[in-house]
Amino acid sequence: MKNRRLRRLLGVASAALCASTSMVGCSNNETSGTPHAEAPGPGRFASPHPGSVNTYWIEAPEGLVLVDTLRTPEDADRAVAAIRKTGEPVVAILLTHSHPDHVGGARSFHEAFPRASLYASEATDEAMREDKRNFYPLARSANPRFPARLTYADRTFEDGAALRVGGLRFETAGFTAGESDTATVYYRPDTGDLFSGDLAGRKVMPALIEGNSCGWLRILDRLGRRFPKARTMYPGHGAPGPARTLIDDQRGYLQRFRDMVRPATARRSPEGRSVTPGEQKRITAELERAYPGRPPVADLPTLVQENIKAVARELRTGAATKGSAACADQAGEGTPDN
Repeated sequence: MKNRRLRRLLGVASAALCASTSMVGCSNNETSGTPHAEAPGPGRFASPHPGSVNTYWIEAPEGLVLVDTLRTPEDADRAVAAIRKTGEPVVAILLTHSHPDHVGGARSFHEAFPRASLYASEATDEAMREDKRNFYPLARSANPRFPARLTYADRTFEDGAALRVGGLRFETAGFTAGESDTATVYYRPDTGDLFSGDLAGRKVMPALIEGNSCGWLRILDRLGRRFPKARTMYPGHGAPGPARTLIDDQRGYLQRFRDMVRPATARRSPEGRSVTPGEQKRITAELERAYPGRPPVADLPTLVQENIKAVARELRTGAATKGSAACADQAGEGTPDN
């Protein structure tokens, strides 16, 4: 057991050295810059359905680095039990965004691992403290286990800053007005691992309630360009998978959803641009046929209906879609009145 752990740590240390030296000499093709994947893969805890959400732990030379803290202290306690079985100390916790299901368990993690710093981008920290959309009171009303008080980051950084955490180097990128008002991704250039939060889930029903599906599509295009060598994506919901596949699948889902909702927002539809109960039922059935059995990312029983309402409002305005190739869906943009 000790020898296996030592080999793992040596592998991580070697990968960290590659990252700190800009990858020179760390690939069979030194000019390619292709990520070098010798480090062990991250551990993962997924909370129960409905609204299953992930936390990850990454082996680093100085201990474990965690990503996100789940929805409730109870979920976090279960994850802590799994993490402690590794026998490794936790040295840092990274937050991807401010949504309740990713920050609600932070206090439990902090109490279990008091020496671990809690990192968030300045934008995420501000979003948590201001909670302009009142998501935290809503989360408490929907789930009494959501904490009465949040635990905030004690380390903040600017979007796009490179972080040295636990002896590993992470590149970061910040995005706004997409799945969430602010979002941060963490990328390991030594392994090609990309921790994407909720920007791309795997075979799950996303939350579109913020009404920024067009912005989300733009972000997916930027995400692929920003990290073209990303190999494995570790999403906030659903199992990890190939980064390009998850980005493409998420893009396809958003475009398909918009195409399903768009006819209901046309003036010539039965109730004009308002979505009728019959149209909502039709869209829901069509969605289930296209994506059967996908679990929701939120413990909100009416998530599909709220998604439809939010995207319908967004399509009715049309302002955010003009001139955007990312939002040019199959039915064509800017034509809801035909």
